[in-house]
Amino acid sequence: MQKVAVLTPRQAADLVDDGDVVAVSSSSALGCPDAILSGLGQRFAETGHPRSLTSVHPIAAGDMYGVLGIDHIAQPGMLRRVVAGSYPSGPSSAEPPKIWQMITGGEVEAYNFPSGVVYQMHRAAAAHQPGVFTQVGIDTFVDPRQQGGRMNDVTPAENVELIEIKGQEWLFFPSIVPDVAIIRATTADEHGNLTFEDEGSPLGALDLAYAAHNNGGIVIAQVKRLAEEGSLHPQEVRVPGILVDAVVLAEDQLQTTLTQNDPAISGQLRRPLSVLPPVPFSLEKIMARRAAAELHAGETVNLGFGVSALVPHVLLEEGQGREISWVIEQGAVGGVPLLDFAFGCSQNPDAIMPSIDQFTLLQGGGFDRSLLSFLEIDREGSVNVHYLPKRRHVTAGVGGFADITTAAPEIVFIGSFTAGRRDIGLDGGRLEIRADGAHTKLVERVAQVTFSGKQALARGQKVTYITERAVLRLTPEGLIVTEIAPGVDLQRDVLDRSDFPLLVSDGLRTMDAALFSPERLGLALDPAPRHPRLERQSAARTADPAVAAAR
Repeated sequence: MQKVAVLTPRQAADLVDDGDVVAVSSSSALGCPDAILSGLGQRFAETGHPRSLTSVHPIAAGDMYGVLGIDHIAQPGMLRRVVAGSYPSGPSSAEPPKIWQMITGGEVEAYNFPSGVVYQMHRAAAAHQPGVFTQVGIDTFVDPRQQGGRMNDVTPAENVELIEIKGQEWLFFPSIVPDVAIIRATTADEHGNLTFEDEGSPLGALDLAYAAHNNGGIVIAQVKRLAEEGSLHPQEVRVPGILVDAVVLAEDQLQTTLTQNDPAISGQLRRPLSVLPPVPFSLEKIMARRAAAELHAGETVNLGFGVSALVPHVLLEEGQGREISWVIEQGAVGGVPLLDFAFGCSQNPDAIMPSIDQFTLLQGGGFDRSLLSFLEIDREGSVNVHYLPKRRHVTAGVGGFADITTAAPEIVFIGSFTAGRRDIGLDGGRLEIRADGAHTKLVERVAQVTFSGKQALARGQKVTYITERAVLRLTPEGLIVTEIAPGVDLQRDVLDRSDFPLLVSDGLRTMDAALFSPERLGLALDPAPRHPRLERQSAARTADPAVAAAR
C-alpha cells in the first residue's frame, strides 16, 4: 500500500483544476477543512486559478465566527456555482459572508437543497446511480413548480425534476459527481487511513470520498496529526486509506464554532450534566417549557436550531434530562444538544452516527416528533424558516428541515407571534403585552415555503405551533387556537394580530401560569407507549400462571 502524500494547504490547492466540482464535508465549523479551503483561495489570489468551480456542501462550510469556510473560495471568477444544504449564518447586524453577497448580487449560480438529499446525491454518484427519488421537498421552495431551490435569478431551472411514478409524485435530484472531495478527520496514518476521535461527527466524509474516488476524482483530507502506519485501530478507521490521495496537517483546527476541543462532544469524556448553566428566564424559555410538555419519557425526538434547542436544557432543570433521546442531523444520538452556534454537537452523546445515516432515520420517520423553529406561518399552516429577503444571511437555508418534516409523525414549531421591537413583560404568572412587534409572523402567504401544511395534512401528521401567547394546531379547517397565555386578550393580542382568520377551539384553555414564573415547573413526563409487540408480550407474560406464581 502506498504512503499518502502529505502536502501544505497551498500544495493541495494545485490538485484542483479549472471547472472542477468540489465537494466539501462540513457543518459550520464542525468538521470544516478550513485550511485546505484557505489554500485554494490563496492560489486563486496568486494565479487566477482554479476558475469556474462548482462547490457542493451538504451542510454549511464555515461560520461567521472566525472560520471562513466557503468564503475562501467565494470570489468572482473562481466560483461559478454552489449547491448547498445550508450556508454560513449569523446576526443581522454582522456583515454578510462573501458567499451571501455573491448570491444576492447575482455573481454566482446558487441552489439550496435539503441536506439529506445532497448527501444522498453523493451516495448515488458513488454507486453510479442516476440520482435520488424522494418526496422530501414536494410543495416547498425546492419543488420545480415553485423556486426549484434556486436562490437568485441567474441560477438556471435545473437539478430537480417532478416525476410521477404509479400515480405518486416524486422529486428527482440527479447525482452530483465530484472531481475533488475535501474532508476532515482527526488523525491520518502514513497510508491515509482516517480516524475521527476528536470530531463531533464524521458528517459525510466517507460518502464524499467514495463519490470522488469511484469516479476517478481525488480525495484530500485535513487532519490534526499524522500517525505511524499500522498504528490506528481498524475499528476506529472511518475512511480507509485506499480512498485518500493526500492529507494536509492543520494542528490548530477547531472542533466546532468557537471550540478548540471538548472531549465531551467527541464522546471521549462524559461530563456531569450539572456543569451546564441554567437557561435564563425569558420569553424563549417560556416557549421551550411549553414545548417540553408535549413530550413523553422514552421518546426519540429530533431537535432543530433556535429556541427549540432550549428544550433539553429546560428538561435538565426539571430533573428530566435523561428521559428523551435527542437526535440531530449532524449525527449525535442522545446526550444534550449544545446551544447557539455550537449546535450540531451534543455533550455526552450515546452514539455519533455519520450524518447521512442519521438522515436515513429522519427521512424514514423513525422518531417520535420534531421540535423546530419558524419565521412565518400562513393560513395553510405552511412555514417559512429559510428566507428573509432583506437579511438572507440571518438564516442558514433549508438544511435538514425538509428532510425531517417530510416524515415526522408529529412536529412542534416554536417561535414568537410577532417580530420587531416589542415590550412584553411578565407579572405574577401573567403575560403583559405593553407594546407589540410591528410585524406579525402569521401571514396570508409565506415568502417561500419550507414546510407544506397541505402536505402535512395529507400525510396525517400532527402539527402544533407554540408561541409566547398562544398554542395553535393545524386542522383541515385551518389553524385553531387551543390555548392562550394568562393576561392575553384573545381578540386584541391573537386574532387581530394574524393576517388571516384563526379558528378558536370550543375547549380553549389558559396556558399553565407556572410557565410564566421563573420557579421550576415540577414537570414529570408521562411515559411513551411501548412497541405493540412488547405490549403483547408483556400481556402474555402477565396472563401466564407460571409467571404470576413466580411473582
